[in-house]
Amino acid sequence: ACSGCGETPYLKLMTQLFGDRLLVANATGCSSIYGGNLPTTPWSKNAQGRGPAWANSLFEDNAEFGFGFRLSSDHQADQAMLELESFREQLGSDLVDSIIHAPQENDTDIHQQRERLKLVQEQLQDVHTPEAQSLRAVMDRLLKRVVWIVGGDGWAYDIGSGGLDHVLASGRNVNVLVMDTEVYSNTGGQASKSTPMGAVAKFAAAGKRSAKKDVALQAIAYGNVYVARIAMGASPQQALQAIREAEAWPGPSLVIAYSHCIAHGINMTHGMEQQRLAVRSGHWPLFRYNPGRTDHHENPFILDSLRPSVPLTDYIRNEVRYRALNIACPDEAGAILEEAQTVINRKWGVYEEMATHNAMDFVPEKASAVH
Repeated sequence: ACSGCGETPYLKLMTQLFGDRLLVANATGCSSIYGGNLPTTPWSKNAQGRGPAWANSLFEDNAEFGFGFRLSSDHQADQAMLELESFREQLGSDLVDSIIHAPQENDTDIHQQRERLKLVQEQLQDVHTPEAQSLRAVMDRLLKRVVWIVGGDGWAYDIGSGGLDHVLASGRNVNVLVMDTEVYSNTGGQASKSTPMGAVAKFAAAGKRSAKKDVALQAIAYGNVYVARIAMGASPQQALQAIREAEAWPGPSLVIAYSHCIAHGINMTHGMEQQRLAVRSGHWPLFRYNPGRTDHHENPFILDSLRPSVPLTDYIRNEVRYRALNIACPDEAGAILEEAQTVINRKWGVYEEMATHNAMDFVPEKASAVH
């Protein structure tokens, strides 16, 4: 990755949280280059020789590719449970039931499940029947697998957006991490639908004239999708909490992570400070939409950042992609950036209003029973 890359801290955090339970479907882009630059790889292993499973797919089908991870993993877990059931008499009902019904919602639960599976291995180590060998081959599938579908904004906002929408609408337990650089970084800096108004990029040489697409609000509209917007440089605690909550949510989740990029034309040693300015200016509000909160009659939308405290100009003056607008369109630059500030103010107003609603104002996560 480029020195100071804004994407890599999020991937490192994922591996630290989920370790060898992590299955990563990686869209083509920067992350697939530094993630799969064989014969070397940044995806490491633990002391037991286990680590995340990683595979790369295309721009246009990565969401579906990762969805296949979920379907196959669930099928393998079901098969492992069936095979475990056949040893109920030998292993004892208490052990079999404790494995099948294990909650696996936190680190303590996961550790306890590992210990149970280790106990099964010990009890079967002297059993050499084909059935025992088959169970040993699939038994690790009884440990909860964490599927993360990973890529950039060129994938999630543009080329793979249809597939992403399809997977989020499925209701299945998949997690999506969008590392949003607001531009096609790996292919040379072309504008994407994530590129903000006023930024100069290839195919937007005179500054992008339309607002940034709001993928978060699109996902929130489903009602049953966990959605978060994070920026590690602005609030590492909120980023950590959002990723943990996304994984814990039993349905689909979407985490959109601000990722500063060398294509922005910034001093990359100040990347985290630029993330803070993005949040403080209102360009990148931090929030979490947790559908599970409605079960407790709480507002599912939580606005984690304060009202903008600095003007947009304090954020954009550090980036060549905005400063170039004064060179490309000196007569229009002022008006375009003024409109960009207006867009930010209005968007913040939408989020702030959402944060004042009660649980009943949002789409329910699931349909109520019809009597």
